Amino acid sequence: MKRFSSALAAMVLLQLISGCAVYHPDALDEQAQFPHRIVHLLADTASIPLPKARVCQFNPDDGLDVTEVCILAVVNNPELKLARDDTGIARAQAFSAGLLPNPQLGFGADFPTDNVAGSSYTAFNVGLSYDIRKLIGLNSGKEAAVKKVHHADLTLLWQEWQVIGKARLLFARSIEQRRILQVMDEQRRMLQERMHRTRHAMDEGNVTRSVADADVAVLADIDRRIAESQRKAAATHQELTRLLGLSSDVALNLSGDADVPDIDESGVREALDRLIQRRPDLMALKSGYESQDLRYRQAVLEQFPAIGVGITRANDTSDIHTIGFSLSIELPLFDRNQGKIAVEMATRQRLHDEFEIRLCEARSDIERVMADQKLLNKRLQALHADIAGLEDSVGITEAAYAAGNIDEITCIALRTALFEKRIERIGIEQAALEQRAALQLLLGSDFAQLPQQERNPS
Repeated sequence: MKRFSSALAAMVLLQLISGCAVYHPDALDEQAQFPHRIVHLLADTASIPLPKARVCQFNPDDGLDVTEVCILAVVNNPELKLARDDTGIARAQAFSAGLLPNPQLGFGADFPTDNVAGSSYTAFNVGLSYDIRKLIGLNSGKEAAVKKVHHADLTLLWQEWQVIGKARLLFARSIEQRRILQVMDEQRRMLQERMHRTRHAMDEGNVTRSVADADVAVLADIDRRIAESQRKAAATHQELTRLLGLSSDVALNLSGDADVPDIDESGVREALDRLIQRRPDLMALKSGYESQDLRYRQAVLEQFPAIGVGITRANDTSDIHTIGFSLSIELPLFDRNQGKIAVEMATRQRLHDEFEIRLCEARSDIERVMADQKLLNKRLQALHADIAGLEDSVGITEAAYAAGNIDEITCIALRTALFEKRIERIGIEQAALEQRAALQLLLGSDFAQLPQQERNPS
């Protein structure tokens, strides 16, 4: 008996020593802040779900094109860092779900207190038992945890897609806002020159003060519009630097265009038919539903009574040694796991409905963008025609003004009308670009379709 107890104790002690984790502190950085400059990244671009990122040489010194902005966003975005932490938690939970439940070791001793003949020995009992019920739902729990990991990976992939899509959108918005400011600056220079000439003419008594004051009011209005556009551009800059995980005082030298292709209606219709196979969020919801279905099945299996079996070794105070077994069974008089079954079934129903609603919303969003694009394209065609006509008229009136056949007010009026049309066209083009960027995200038309098991996000 002593040899058995010693061997068992040694085995348990060895297992505890070899399997114990060691605590490592990880202090918080109370001075943490976003970087104030763009560093040269050594990122694994193969893990970025954007084909163009794999052939792009990231170099912020010569400016950032749209692909480099997307790379920086995926690697450095703060929300994606948290999402990757969530996938680590899911993998740890899957590892935990795959562990076998531990057996239970029991030991007891009785010491005689009365000096009675034949009862001078110390009694003891040693037992080893195991709860069989925990094995019944083990496979379902492991499969559910694996599905949960797949769900977390797909959710991360969808968040990466969203970050790339937002980076494109903000890149396009920033470029178009820059164009608007350039047109406004040109208009302001023209109006300022007009104001100087009017003031000079007023000083010489050739025009009235009301005419000069009208020019000042027009110039003040364009200054107001420029200030408002600058404020919008600054807000876009701050939003983009926040997305890139940078301090708002970092200067972003954006270069190139947004690289957003025109919409291919036939391709969109084809992609709609395969939306479930293309969109990571839909695949994640499907995987989450399958995981929950396995958890519901596990809860059903766990409604059976808990059964424990074991072996015992003992002797009494008269030194009679015995060996035997133990069997325990839970009496399901009140709790037959019906509460957990109800919760898991209701949760599965919610995930079922969420998947169908998300799929319907995805189709509706795509249809809405397609309808809006048709309206925007129709308006752009009309604006192109209007601008072409006004440019011809401006050329004719400026030639007539130079010849002294018309006054300057007519020229200014036509140039102002042309300016307004150009501003409107840039605004419509910006809206169309942003919608096409959103459509790329909704369809996954420019994203790598990789098996999630092959991805290893940095």
